[in-house]
Amino acid sequence: MPLRRLLAVLLLLAGSRASAEVDPALFQELRWRLLGPFRGGRVLAVAGIPGEPEHFYFGSVNGGVWETRDAGHTWTPIFDGQPIGSIGALAVAPSDPRVIYVGSGEADMRSDIAQGDGMYKSTDGGRTWARIGLKDSQQIGRVLVHPDNPDLVYVAALGHPYGPNPERGVFRSRDGGRSWQKVLGKDEHTGAIDLAFEPGRPEVIYAALWQTRRPPWNVYPPSNGPGSGLYKSTDGGDTWTQLRTGLPADAGRIGIAVAPSEPRRVYAMVDAKEGGLYRSDDAGATWTRTSGDRRIWSRGWYFGGIAVEPRNADTVYSCNVNLYRSEDGGRTFVPVRGAPGGDDYHQLWIDPKNPERRILGVDQGATVSVNGGRTWSTWYNQPTGQFYHVVTDDRFPYWVYGSQQDSGAAGVPSRTNTYDGINLTQFRETTAGGESDNVAPDPRDPQVLYGGRVDRLDLRTGLTRSVDPTLDHPDHYRSIWTLPLVFSRRDPRVLYFSYQRLFRTEDGGEHWTVISPDLTREKPGVPANLDPTSANNFDEPGPRRGVIYAIAPSRLADHDIWVGTDDGLIWRTRDEGGHWTDVTPPALTPWSKVGILDTSHFDPETAYAAVDRHRLDDFKPYIYRTHDGGRHWQWIAGGIPEGSFVNAVREDSAQPGLLYAGTEKGVYVSFDDGDRWQPLQANLPVTSVRDLEVHGDDLVIATHGRAFWALNDVSPLRQLAADHRIEPAAPWLFAPATAVRFRPAGFTGTPFPKEEPAAANPPSGAFIDYVLATTAKSVSLEIVDEQGGLVRRYSSADEIPKPDLATLTTAPEWVAPAFAVSTAPGMHRFVWPLRYPAPETLSEGRRRSADGVWAPPGQYTVVLEVDGARLAQPLTVVPDPRLDLGPEDYARQFALARRIEEAQIQAATALKEAGALLTSLSEGPRKARVEEILDSRVPGTLGFLADALDRLANAVDGSDQAPSPDAVSGFEQARASLDRALAAWNGLRASPTP
Repeated sequence: MPLRRLLAVLLLLAGSRASAEVDPALFQELRWRLLGPFRGGRVLAVAGIPGEPEHFYFGSVNGGVWETRDAGHTWTPIFDGQPIGSIGALAVAPSDPRVIYVGSGEADMRSDIAQGDGMYKSTDGGRTWARIGLKDSQQIGRVLVHPDNPDLVYVAALGHPYGPNPERGVFRSRDGGRSWQKVLGKDEHTGAIDLAFEPGRPEVIYAALWQTRRPPWNVYPPSNGPGSGLYKSTDGGDTWTQLRTGLPADAGRIGIAVAPSEPRRVYAMVDAKEGGLYRSDDAGATWTRTSGDRRIWSRGWYFGGIAVEPRNADTVYSCNVNLYRSEDGGRTFVPVRGAPGGDDYHQLWIDPKNPERRILGVDQGATVSVNGGRTWSTWYNQPTGQFYHVVTDDRFPYWVYGSQQDSGAAGVPSRTNTYDGINLTQFRETTAGGESDNVAPDPRDPQVLYGGRVDRLDLRTGLTRSVDPTLDHPDHYRSIWTLPLVFSRRDPRVLYFSYQRLFRTEDGGEHWTVISPDLTREKPGVPANLDPTSANNFDEPGPRRGVIYAIAPSRLADHDIWVGTDDGLIWRTRDEGGHWTDVTPPALTPWSKVGILDTSHFDPETAYAAVDRHRLDDFKPYIYRTHDGGRHWQWIAGGIPEGSFVNAVREDSAQPGLLYAGTEKGVYVSFDDGDRWQPLQANLPVTSVRDLEVHGDDLVIATHGRAFWALNDVSPLRQLAADHRIEPAAPWLFAPATAVRFRPAGFTGTPFPKEEPAAANPPSGAFIDYVLATTAKSVSLEIVDEQGGLVRRYSSADEIPKPDLATLTTAPEWVAPAFAVSTAPGMHRFVWPLRYPAPETLSEGRRRSADGVWAPPGQYTVVLEVDGARLAQPLTVVPDPRLDLGPEDYARQFALARRIEEAQIQAATALKEAGALLTSLSEGPRKARVEEILDSRVPGTLGFLADALDRLANAVDGSDQAPSPDAVSGFEQARASLDRALAAWNGLRASPTP
């Protein structure tokens, strides 16, 4: 065994301790930071509060519940902290708007959907929530609350999308959700998708049942089964009658709306062979197809929303790719909002008392109108984008890219150099990647992106060119919603892409080579979770249906590639595709999707696989590990609960044995090579985490409902994995990560309005992390330079300072705790801004502990003192890598800045003394002389020189540059003038009082 591999394996084995959980208090102050973008994701659930003109809610399909009190100008999440993020339905009790019911689990039956865990309720307008049952419903399509009784509620539960279950159909609660009764349902395969009251008679209810199922392989529409149909109850749900006359017998999904002004007028949007809008004018007894216009009902399994104007029964809206309106009772429709390009509308809520107020749930978010639909609020203020993967480039600061469902690929910087944080002015839409595929920045040129299937985008020009691998390989290729695209880890020229075969290019897509046979299962079969109706619906020519879903080039061995398929196989080649070996874990049955493969940074024979089986109605977590090149695999998902199936697993790039997992409900970490997992959720809202990437010291994630997030500086996690200390009995100081001297640029013009959405930049400086075993009496932190000189000292006795402009962002509450020295038990994060303190003489009138000159790059020591005990760790500060500045330049800058600061202190001290003397003098020559000394308009005076020194300080220390010759010369002149002015002042001060 090669020595390098032996050492790596020994490190991994050494790190594989007993399955004991690392105390979460040891990393309690690590916080996720939202990066954006602020571009909304899919919304199926919307509602407003009648009588409150600007008050609305929406439920994101994987981003929780949001509220606006200013008609959609700003949105606030009100559901964070709950154990689910997927929202399928939302209803406000008409008789008590403080009561809100939420049905979790989107019910649109896409190929990519997030399941829920039942019903939730708030009785205080969304401040607090309680789970109230129907836990196994998984998808809830509609919630209805009785207009006069907030405790009487009806729920349309669609049920499991991938398997049978009994908790599906129409449910009723008479006690506000404490207990539920199933009042309508056929079998374990048929659920409910929509409900509607008859206005004025809430005992009359219409309900749509839908029998449907999705298979685990790629297919566009789900199945429609014979259990589907439209039903009516006239006794509050006790009994039901199926409505048949005039409706198609092969109906699938049905959307329902009843006209408020004519309660016997009922509309139904029906997905069927003869689909379209059906209308009843006799309360459902008979039906007429008023329109078969495919624009209003195409993809009827995805769209079903219809709404009627409260005061005009003939004006009806169809939610589809566009929002369509009919003013003749559903006979003809015109688009009123949407395409070209398509927005995909799902639900329209119209205020029954004030129809000018309305809210739309759209694939791109929620949008509000208060003028009857003439104008609408933006969806570019909702960070609810659904991203499939994440990738970063190699520039500084680095950029984060991924493809957003329904909106296209996007990029955001990991930080900006402005005080506004990361806002829409920095957001970048890209034409490479589409809405579901991968983005791959060129390792040799971050201005070039590859994405999709496959396009090449040059960010300098904005031009996109197709380099489709099939242009010269016109065979039949199976596809799926998301396909992998990844550069080699060993050769930055080589890019890989796949369908059922693996493609390779090393010249930017000019030429592609197929380097594998079809690597999917020859006969994967039909899984048992499909009912017979669905299995028959999806019978297609040919037994093979899978694709290569994951590509993982080795980080340590040339020509070594691992791939995984969505039908449950893992393959490896050691010769760039010349020969392939099946290394599939025996436990992987057909249709176990290999979502992510990750090859080790430390051992070429080590790899990790994230396997997703939720399409088999199996929500257990599956992660597999091999240390012998795939000959043997071990399941390593202990500690991740059922329901949090695993989408991604990544190994830390610097610490063997430290792993991260992205699951359907959050992030987990393992300190022992996967033997045990524990949450790394912190402040991250519960949502689907689809991918993770370790970039330097940061962990970056793509969520499928809450955009991109980053965990800045994971060095404490690395040291916990390396040190294996479970519960320190004494204070502990983590070794700080290397700090970059990153300098914010300052104000660049009109500030971005605070009401506009923006994400916080990280604090600028060195992160200092320490742990206290118990409450301390006193804690201090010292920064010492390489010569042993004290640079700065902070103490728990200090007044807690507010961050200055160098660290202020639009979310100051995120960074403010980082500037306080805490005495509480647990882990704490402090940020030294890489600045010396401003001398007290210069910081008067400003906050305590104001920042002075910048510390030059170099070696420092951090000293932690806790109740007399001292710990020390080295700290390295490096220059901004974008600058071409040598150590001697930084040294000259620092030396001159300190000399200027010394002169500023002398001038400020003299000015303070002169000001005090001036107040004690009466009119006369001496007072006139003192006033002249203070006058900043007179050259050579203390006041004039103080201003000149301030300008010099800004010129020398205000940016990372060597001092200019003019600045050096200017200071020498100012120094000489200051000496003369001080001498004159001292002489005047010492002279007798006349």
